[in-house]
Amino acid sequence: MTGSLAPLFSVVIPNWNGAEHLPVCLSSLRTQNLTGLRQAGKRDGLEVIVVDNASVDGSQALIAADYPEVRLIELPENCGFTGACNAGLQAAGGEYLLLLNNDTEADPDWLGAVAAAFERHPETGSVASKMLLFDRRDTIHTAGDYYRLDGVPGNRGVWQTDVGQYNREEYVFSACGGAAGYRRTMLEQVGLLDQAFFFSCEDLDLGWRAQLAGWRCVYAPDAVVYHKLQATGGGTVASYYTGRNTIYLIAKDYPGSLLRRYWPAVVREQWRLSAQALRSWRGAAARARLRGQLAGLASLWRMLPARRKVMSSRRVTDDYLLTVLTSVDGTP
Repeated sequence: MTGSLAPLFSVVIPNWNGAEHLPVCLSSLRTQNLTGLRQAGKRDGLEVIVVDNASVDGSQALIAADYPEVRLIELPENCGFTGACNAGLQAAGGEYLLLLNNDTEADPDWLGAVAAAFERHPETGSVASKMLLFDRRDTIHTAGDYYRLDGVPGNRGVWQTDVGQYNREEYVFSACGGAAGYRRTMLEQVGLLDQAFFFSCEDLDLGWRAQLAGWRCVYAPDAVVYHKLQATGGGTVASYYTGRNTIYLIAKDYPGSLLRRYWPAVVREQWRLSAQALRSWRGAAARARLRGQLAGLASLWRMLPARRKVMSSRRVTDDYLLTVLTSVDGTP
């Protein structure tokens, strides 16, 4: 932090029993190259906030002993990814608020690249990073997230070998919450993560709300983060919440004007996913995905008040949305 000024960056890291991953993550934030910001005369302060979801693996003691510069927020129970992130975002003082998974390593130029993208694009409310696999650093996890017109979200470039095909700065639908940058003014307008999602798709819900309110998301290829994919999450838990929350996204955020045109594709895709799960019933993840879909259908009513609020804040046309949504066949 520079003097008494608020920091330029606040990095919020949700943690649940991630002691084995935290040293790599936190050490990478110590080595961020902020020289360019100093030369440009901008504030370059950085605060790091770890929000702990009642870990029992010694995470709290590790942070206190080895990373005294980190602000630790200890929650009394596991509030999920969304609850932990929101607690950190509410406590953060930065102009740019960033979410970062605890099982990542940030490239030294990550923060500088995020700030530069925000500066070049004042119309953007969020910046998506290039996330590569931690142990296969030529393999893409995400180059920003997409949302298809049939209601299916996904990671751009997932599992592709990185040969420069995503080295262009461009608009995308939303930023993956594993390494996302948000402008404070955007979050003040559209709100934080929806805790009803708990885990999975909460970043896409935020992306929908931002897009509908007129905020762009830009992908910054120089903002690189390496991710130990599913090191502290995934499996049947992720499958369940992905199945449920994919339906929540449709119920809460998909505009009725577009849904009236594309509902057959939405229904076909959900049916296809259900049939696929039934064919793979012996697999625990498939069963969890199907349970999640059923739970989503059974609790659609939970999204209706939130849907009314989201749609009342809509500021963009269908024609605009069709430029940021991906077609059913996967093309922009």
